[in-house]
Amino acid sequence: MSMKKILASMRKADQMFNLIEDGDVIGVGLSGGKDSTLLLYALYLYQFLAKNTFDKHFEIIGIHINMNFGEEDFNQITGFFKEYPVRIHAEDSKIADILKLHLKNDQIQCSLCSQLKKGAVIKTAKELGCNKVAFAHHADDAIETLLMNMIYGGKINTFDPKMFLTNSEITFIRPMCLCFESDIKKTCKELNIPIVKSGCPNDGYTQRQEVKEMLHYVYHKYPSAKENFLLSLYNGEQVNLWKADD
Repeated sequence: MSMKKILASMRKADQMFNLIEDGDVIGVGLSGGKDSTLLLYALYLYQFLAKNTFDKHFEIIGIHINMNFGEEDFNQITGFFKEYPVRIHAEDSKIADILKLHLKNDQIQCSLCSQLKKGAVIKTAKELGCNKVAFAHHADDAIETLLMNMIYGGKINTFDPKMFLTNSEITFIRPMCLCFESDIKKTCKELNIPIVKSGCPNDGYTQRQEVKEMLHYVYHKYPSAKENFLLSLYNGEQVNLWKADD
């Protein structure tokens, strides 16, 4: 049942934001964590749904960038997908070495890490003939990003479900943008999807983790807040912000 909920949320996102089109070749960022591994598997299943429901055909290629932080053996991920006709491409990198040369307060810069990883996936995707790249950012990520931008940046902003990257000339999509992390965890557990623990030394010690913990308290006290936070991200007709006179 959990997988049906994930697919229903992906279908809704696809219809709302026109994420996937007929003939697309989509490179899927595959770190080995629960989110990206489930995204690749869900897109594999969504191929059949899109074909039968919308007469829409697309291809997927899982793209794993080895950050060289000392990750766990990635073979458990490739082993999981062996029984499915899903292509997985692994690419080595020196991202960890680069990040260690640009420490801030003796810590790796998360924003730089994200930028380098995203760039590596896009570069590899283009080399493999992809016209789109998909990352596994979900609804909780979007809400956390919104609050982080407000708390630390003084702006009301989060990531887009779909955007065309002019410099790279490729479209970036987030098919799980309407999926909640709790459903992702439940689905991975039900399907026994393997998870490779991140080798990043900052894992679990970031500003995002602090915001995540704050939201956990809010959701516990106000259960409807999670759905309402997500709704607010695309409820454009209800936006009312201050406008200063010129």
